Amino acid sequence: MFELKYHTPFNWTEKVLADFDTFLQDHAAAEKKASGMAMSMLGHYPDRIKLVKAMTDLAIEEMIHFKQVLKLLTERGVTLGNDQKDPYIKGMRALFRQGTDEFLIDRLLVAAVIEARGHERFSLVAEALSEGKEKDFYVSIAKSEEKHKNLFVELGYEYFDKDIIDARLVEILEAEAVICKKIPFTAALH
Repeated sequence: MFELKYHTPFNWTEKVLADFDTFLQDHAAAEKKASGMAMSMLGHYPDRIKLVKAMTDLAIEEMIHFKQVLKLLTERGVTLGNDQKDPYIKGMRALFRQGTDEFLIDRLLVAAVIEARGHERFSLVAEALSEGKEKDFYVSIAKSEEKHKNLFVELGYEYFDKDIIDARLVEILEAEAVICKKIPFTAALH
C-alpha cells in the first residue's frame, strides 16, 4: 500500500544476531507496547465502531506475539528484561499534531509506519536467521506486521478523505526516514 522512504541496510542484522537475546527482549517489549497502544486507541474512540473492532483484534494478536516471544526467551533461559526508552518511538510520537481529527489521523498513520518498519526489519531478521523455528517465527511476524500497516491506513480512509490521508502519510514517511537515519544500529527493533 505504501513504501518506506528509508531502507534499513542488511548489515543492521549483524547487531541483532550478535546479541539476539537482547533483541528478543526488545521485541517482547515492542509487542507488549503495541497491544497497549491498541487498547488505548479503542478506549479513546469508542464511537468509531470499525476502529474499536480492529483495535480489539490487534490488541489480542499483539499479546499472542508477546507470548510467543516470551516463549523463545524462556527456552533460551533469558528473562523478560526491563522496558527501555525507544528513541524511534519518541521521535514518531513527536509528529502528533493537535486537534481532534489531526491527532487521530496522526495516530493511525504513525502506527501504520511503525508497523511498516517492523515488517521491514522482521523480514531482515528472518532472512538472516538459519533454518528453524526462530526463522519461521520471524517470517510469520513480518507478514503480520505488513497486514497491520495496511489496517491503519484503511482505518484512516474509513474516517477521513483519502487525499488528506495520503498527503499526511507522505509527510510522516519523510519524517520517519530522518528519524531512522539518526539512530545508531543496536540489537533492537528500532
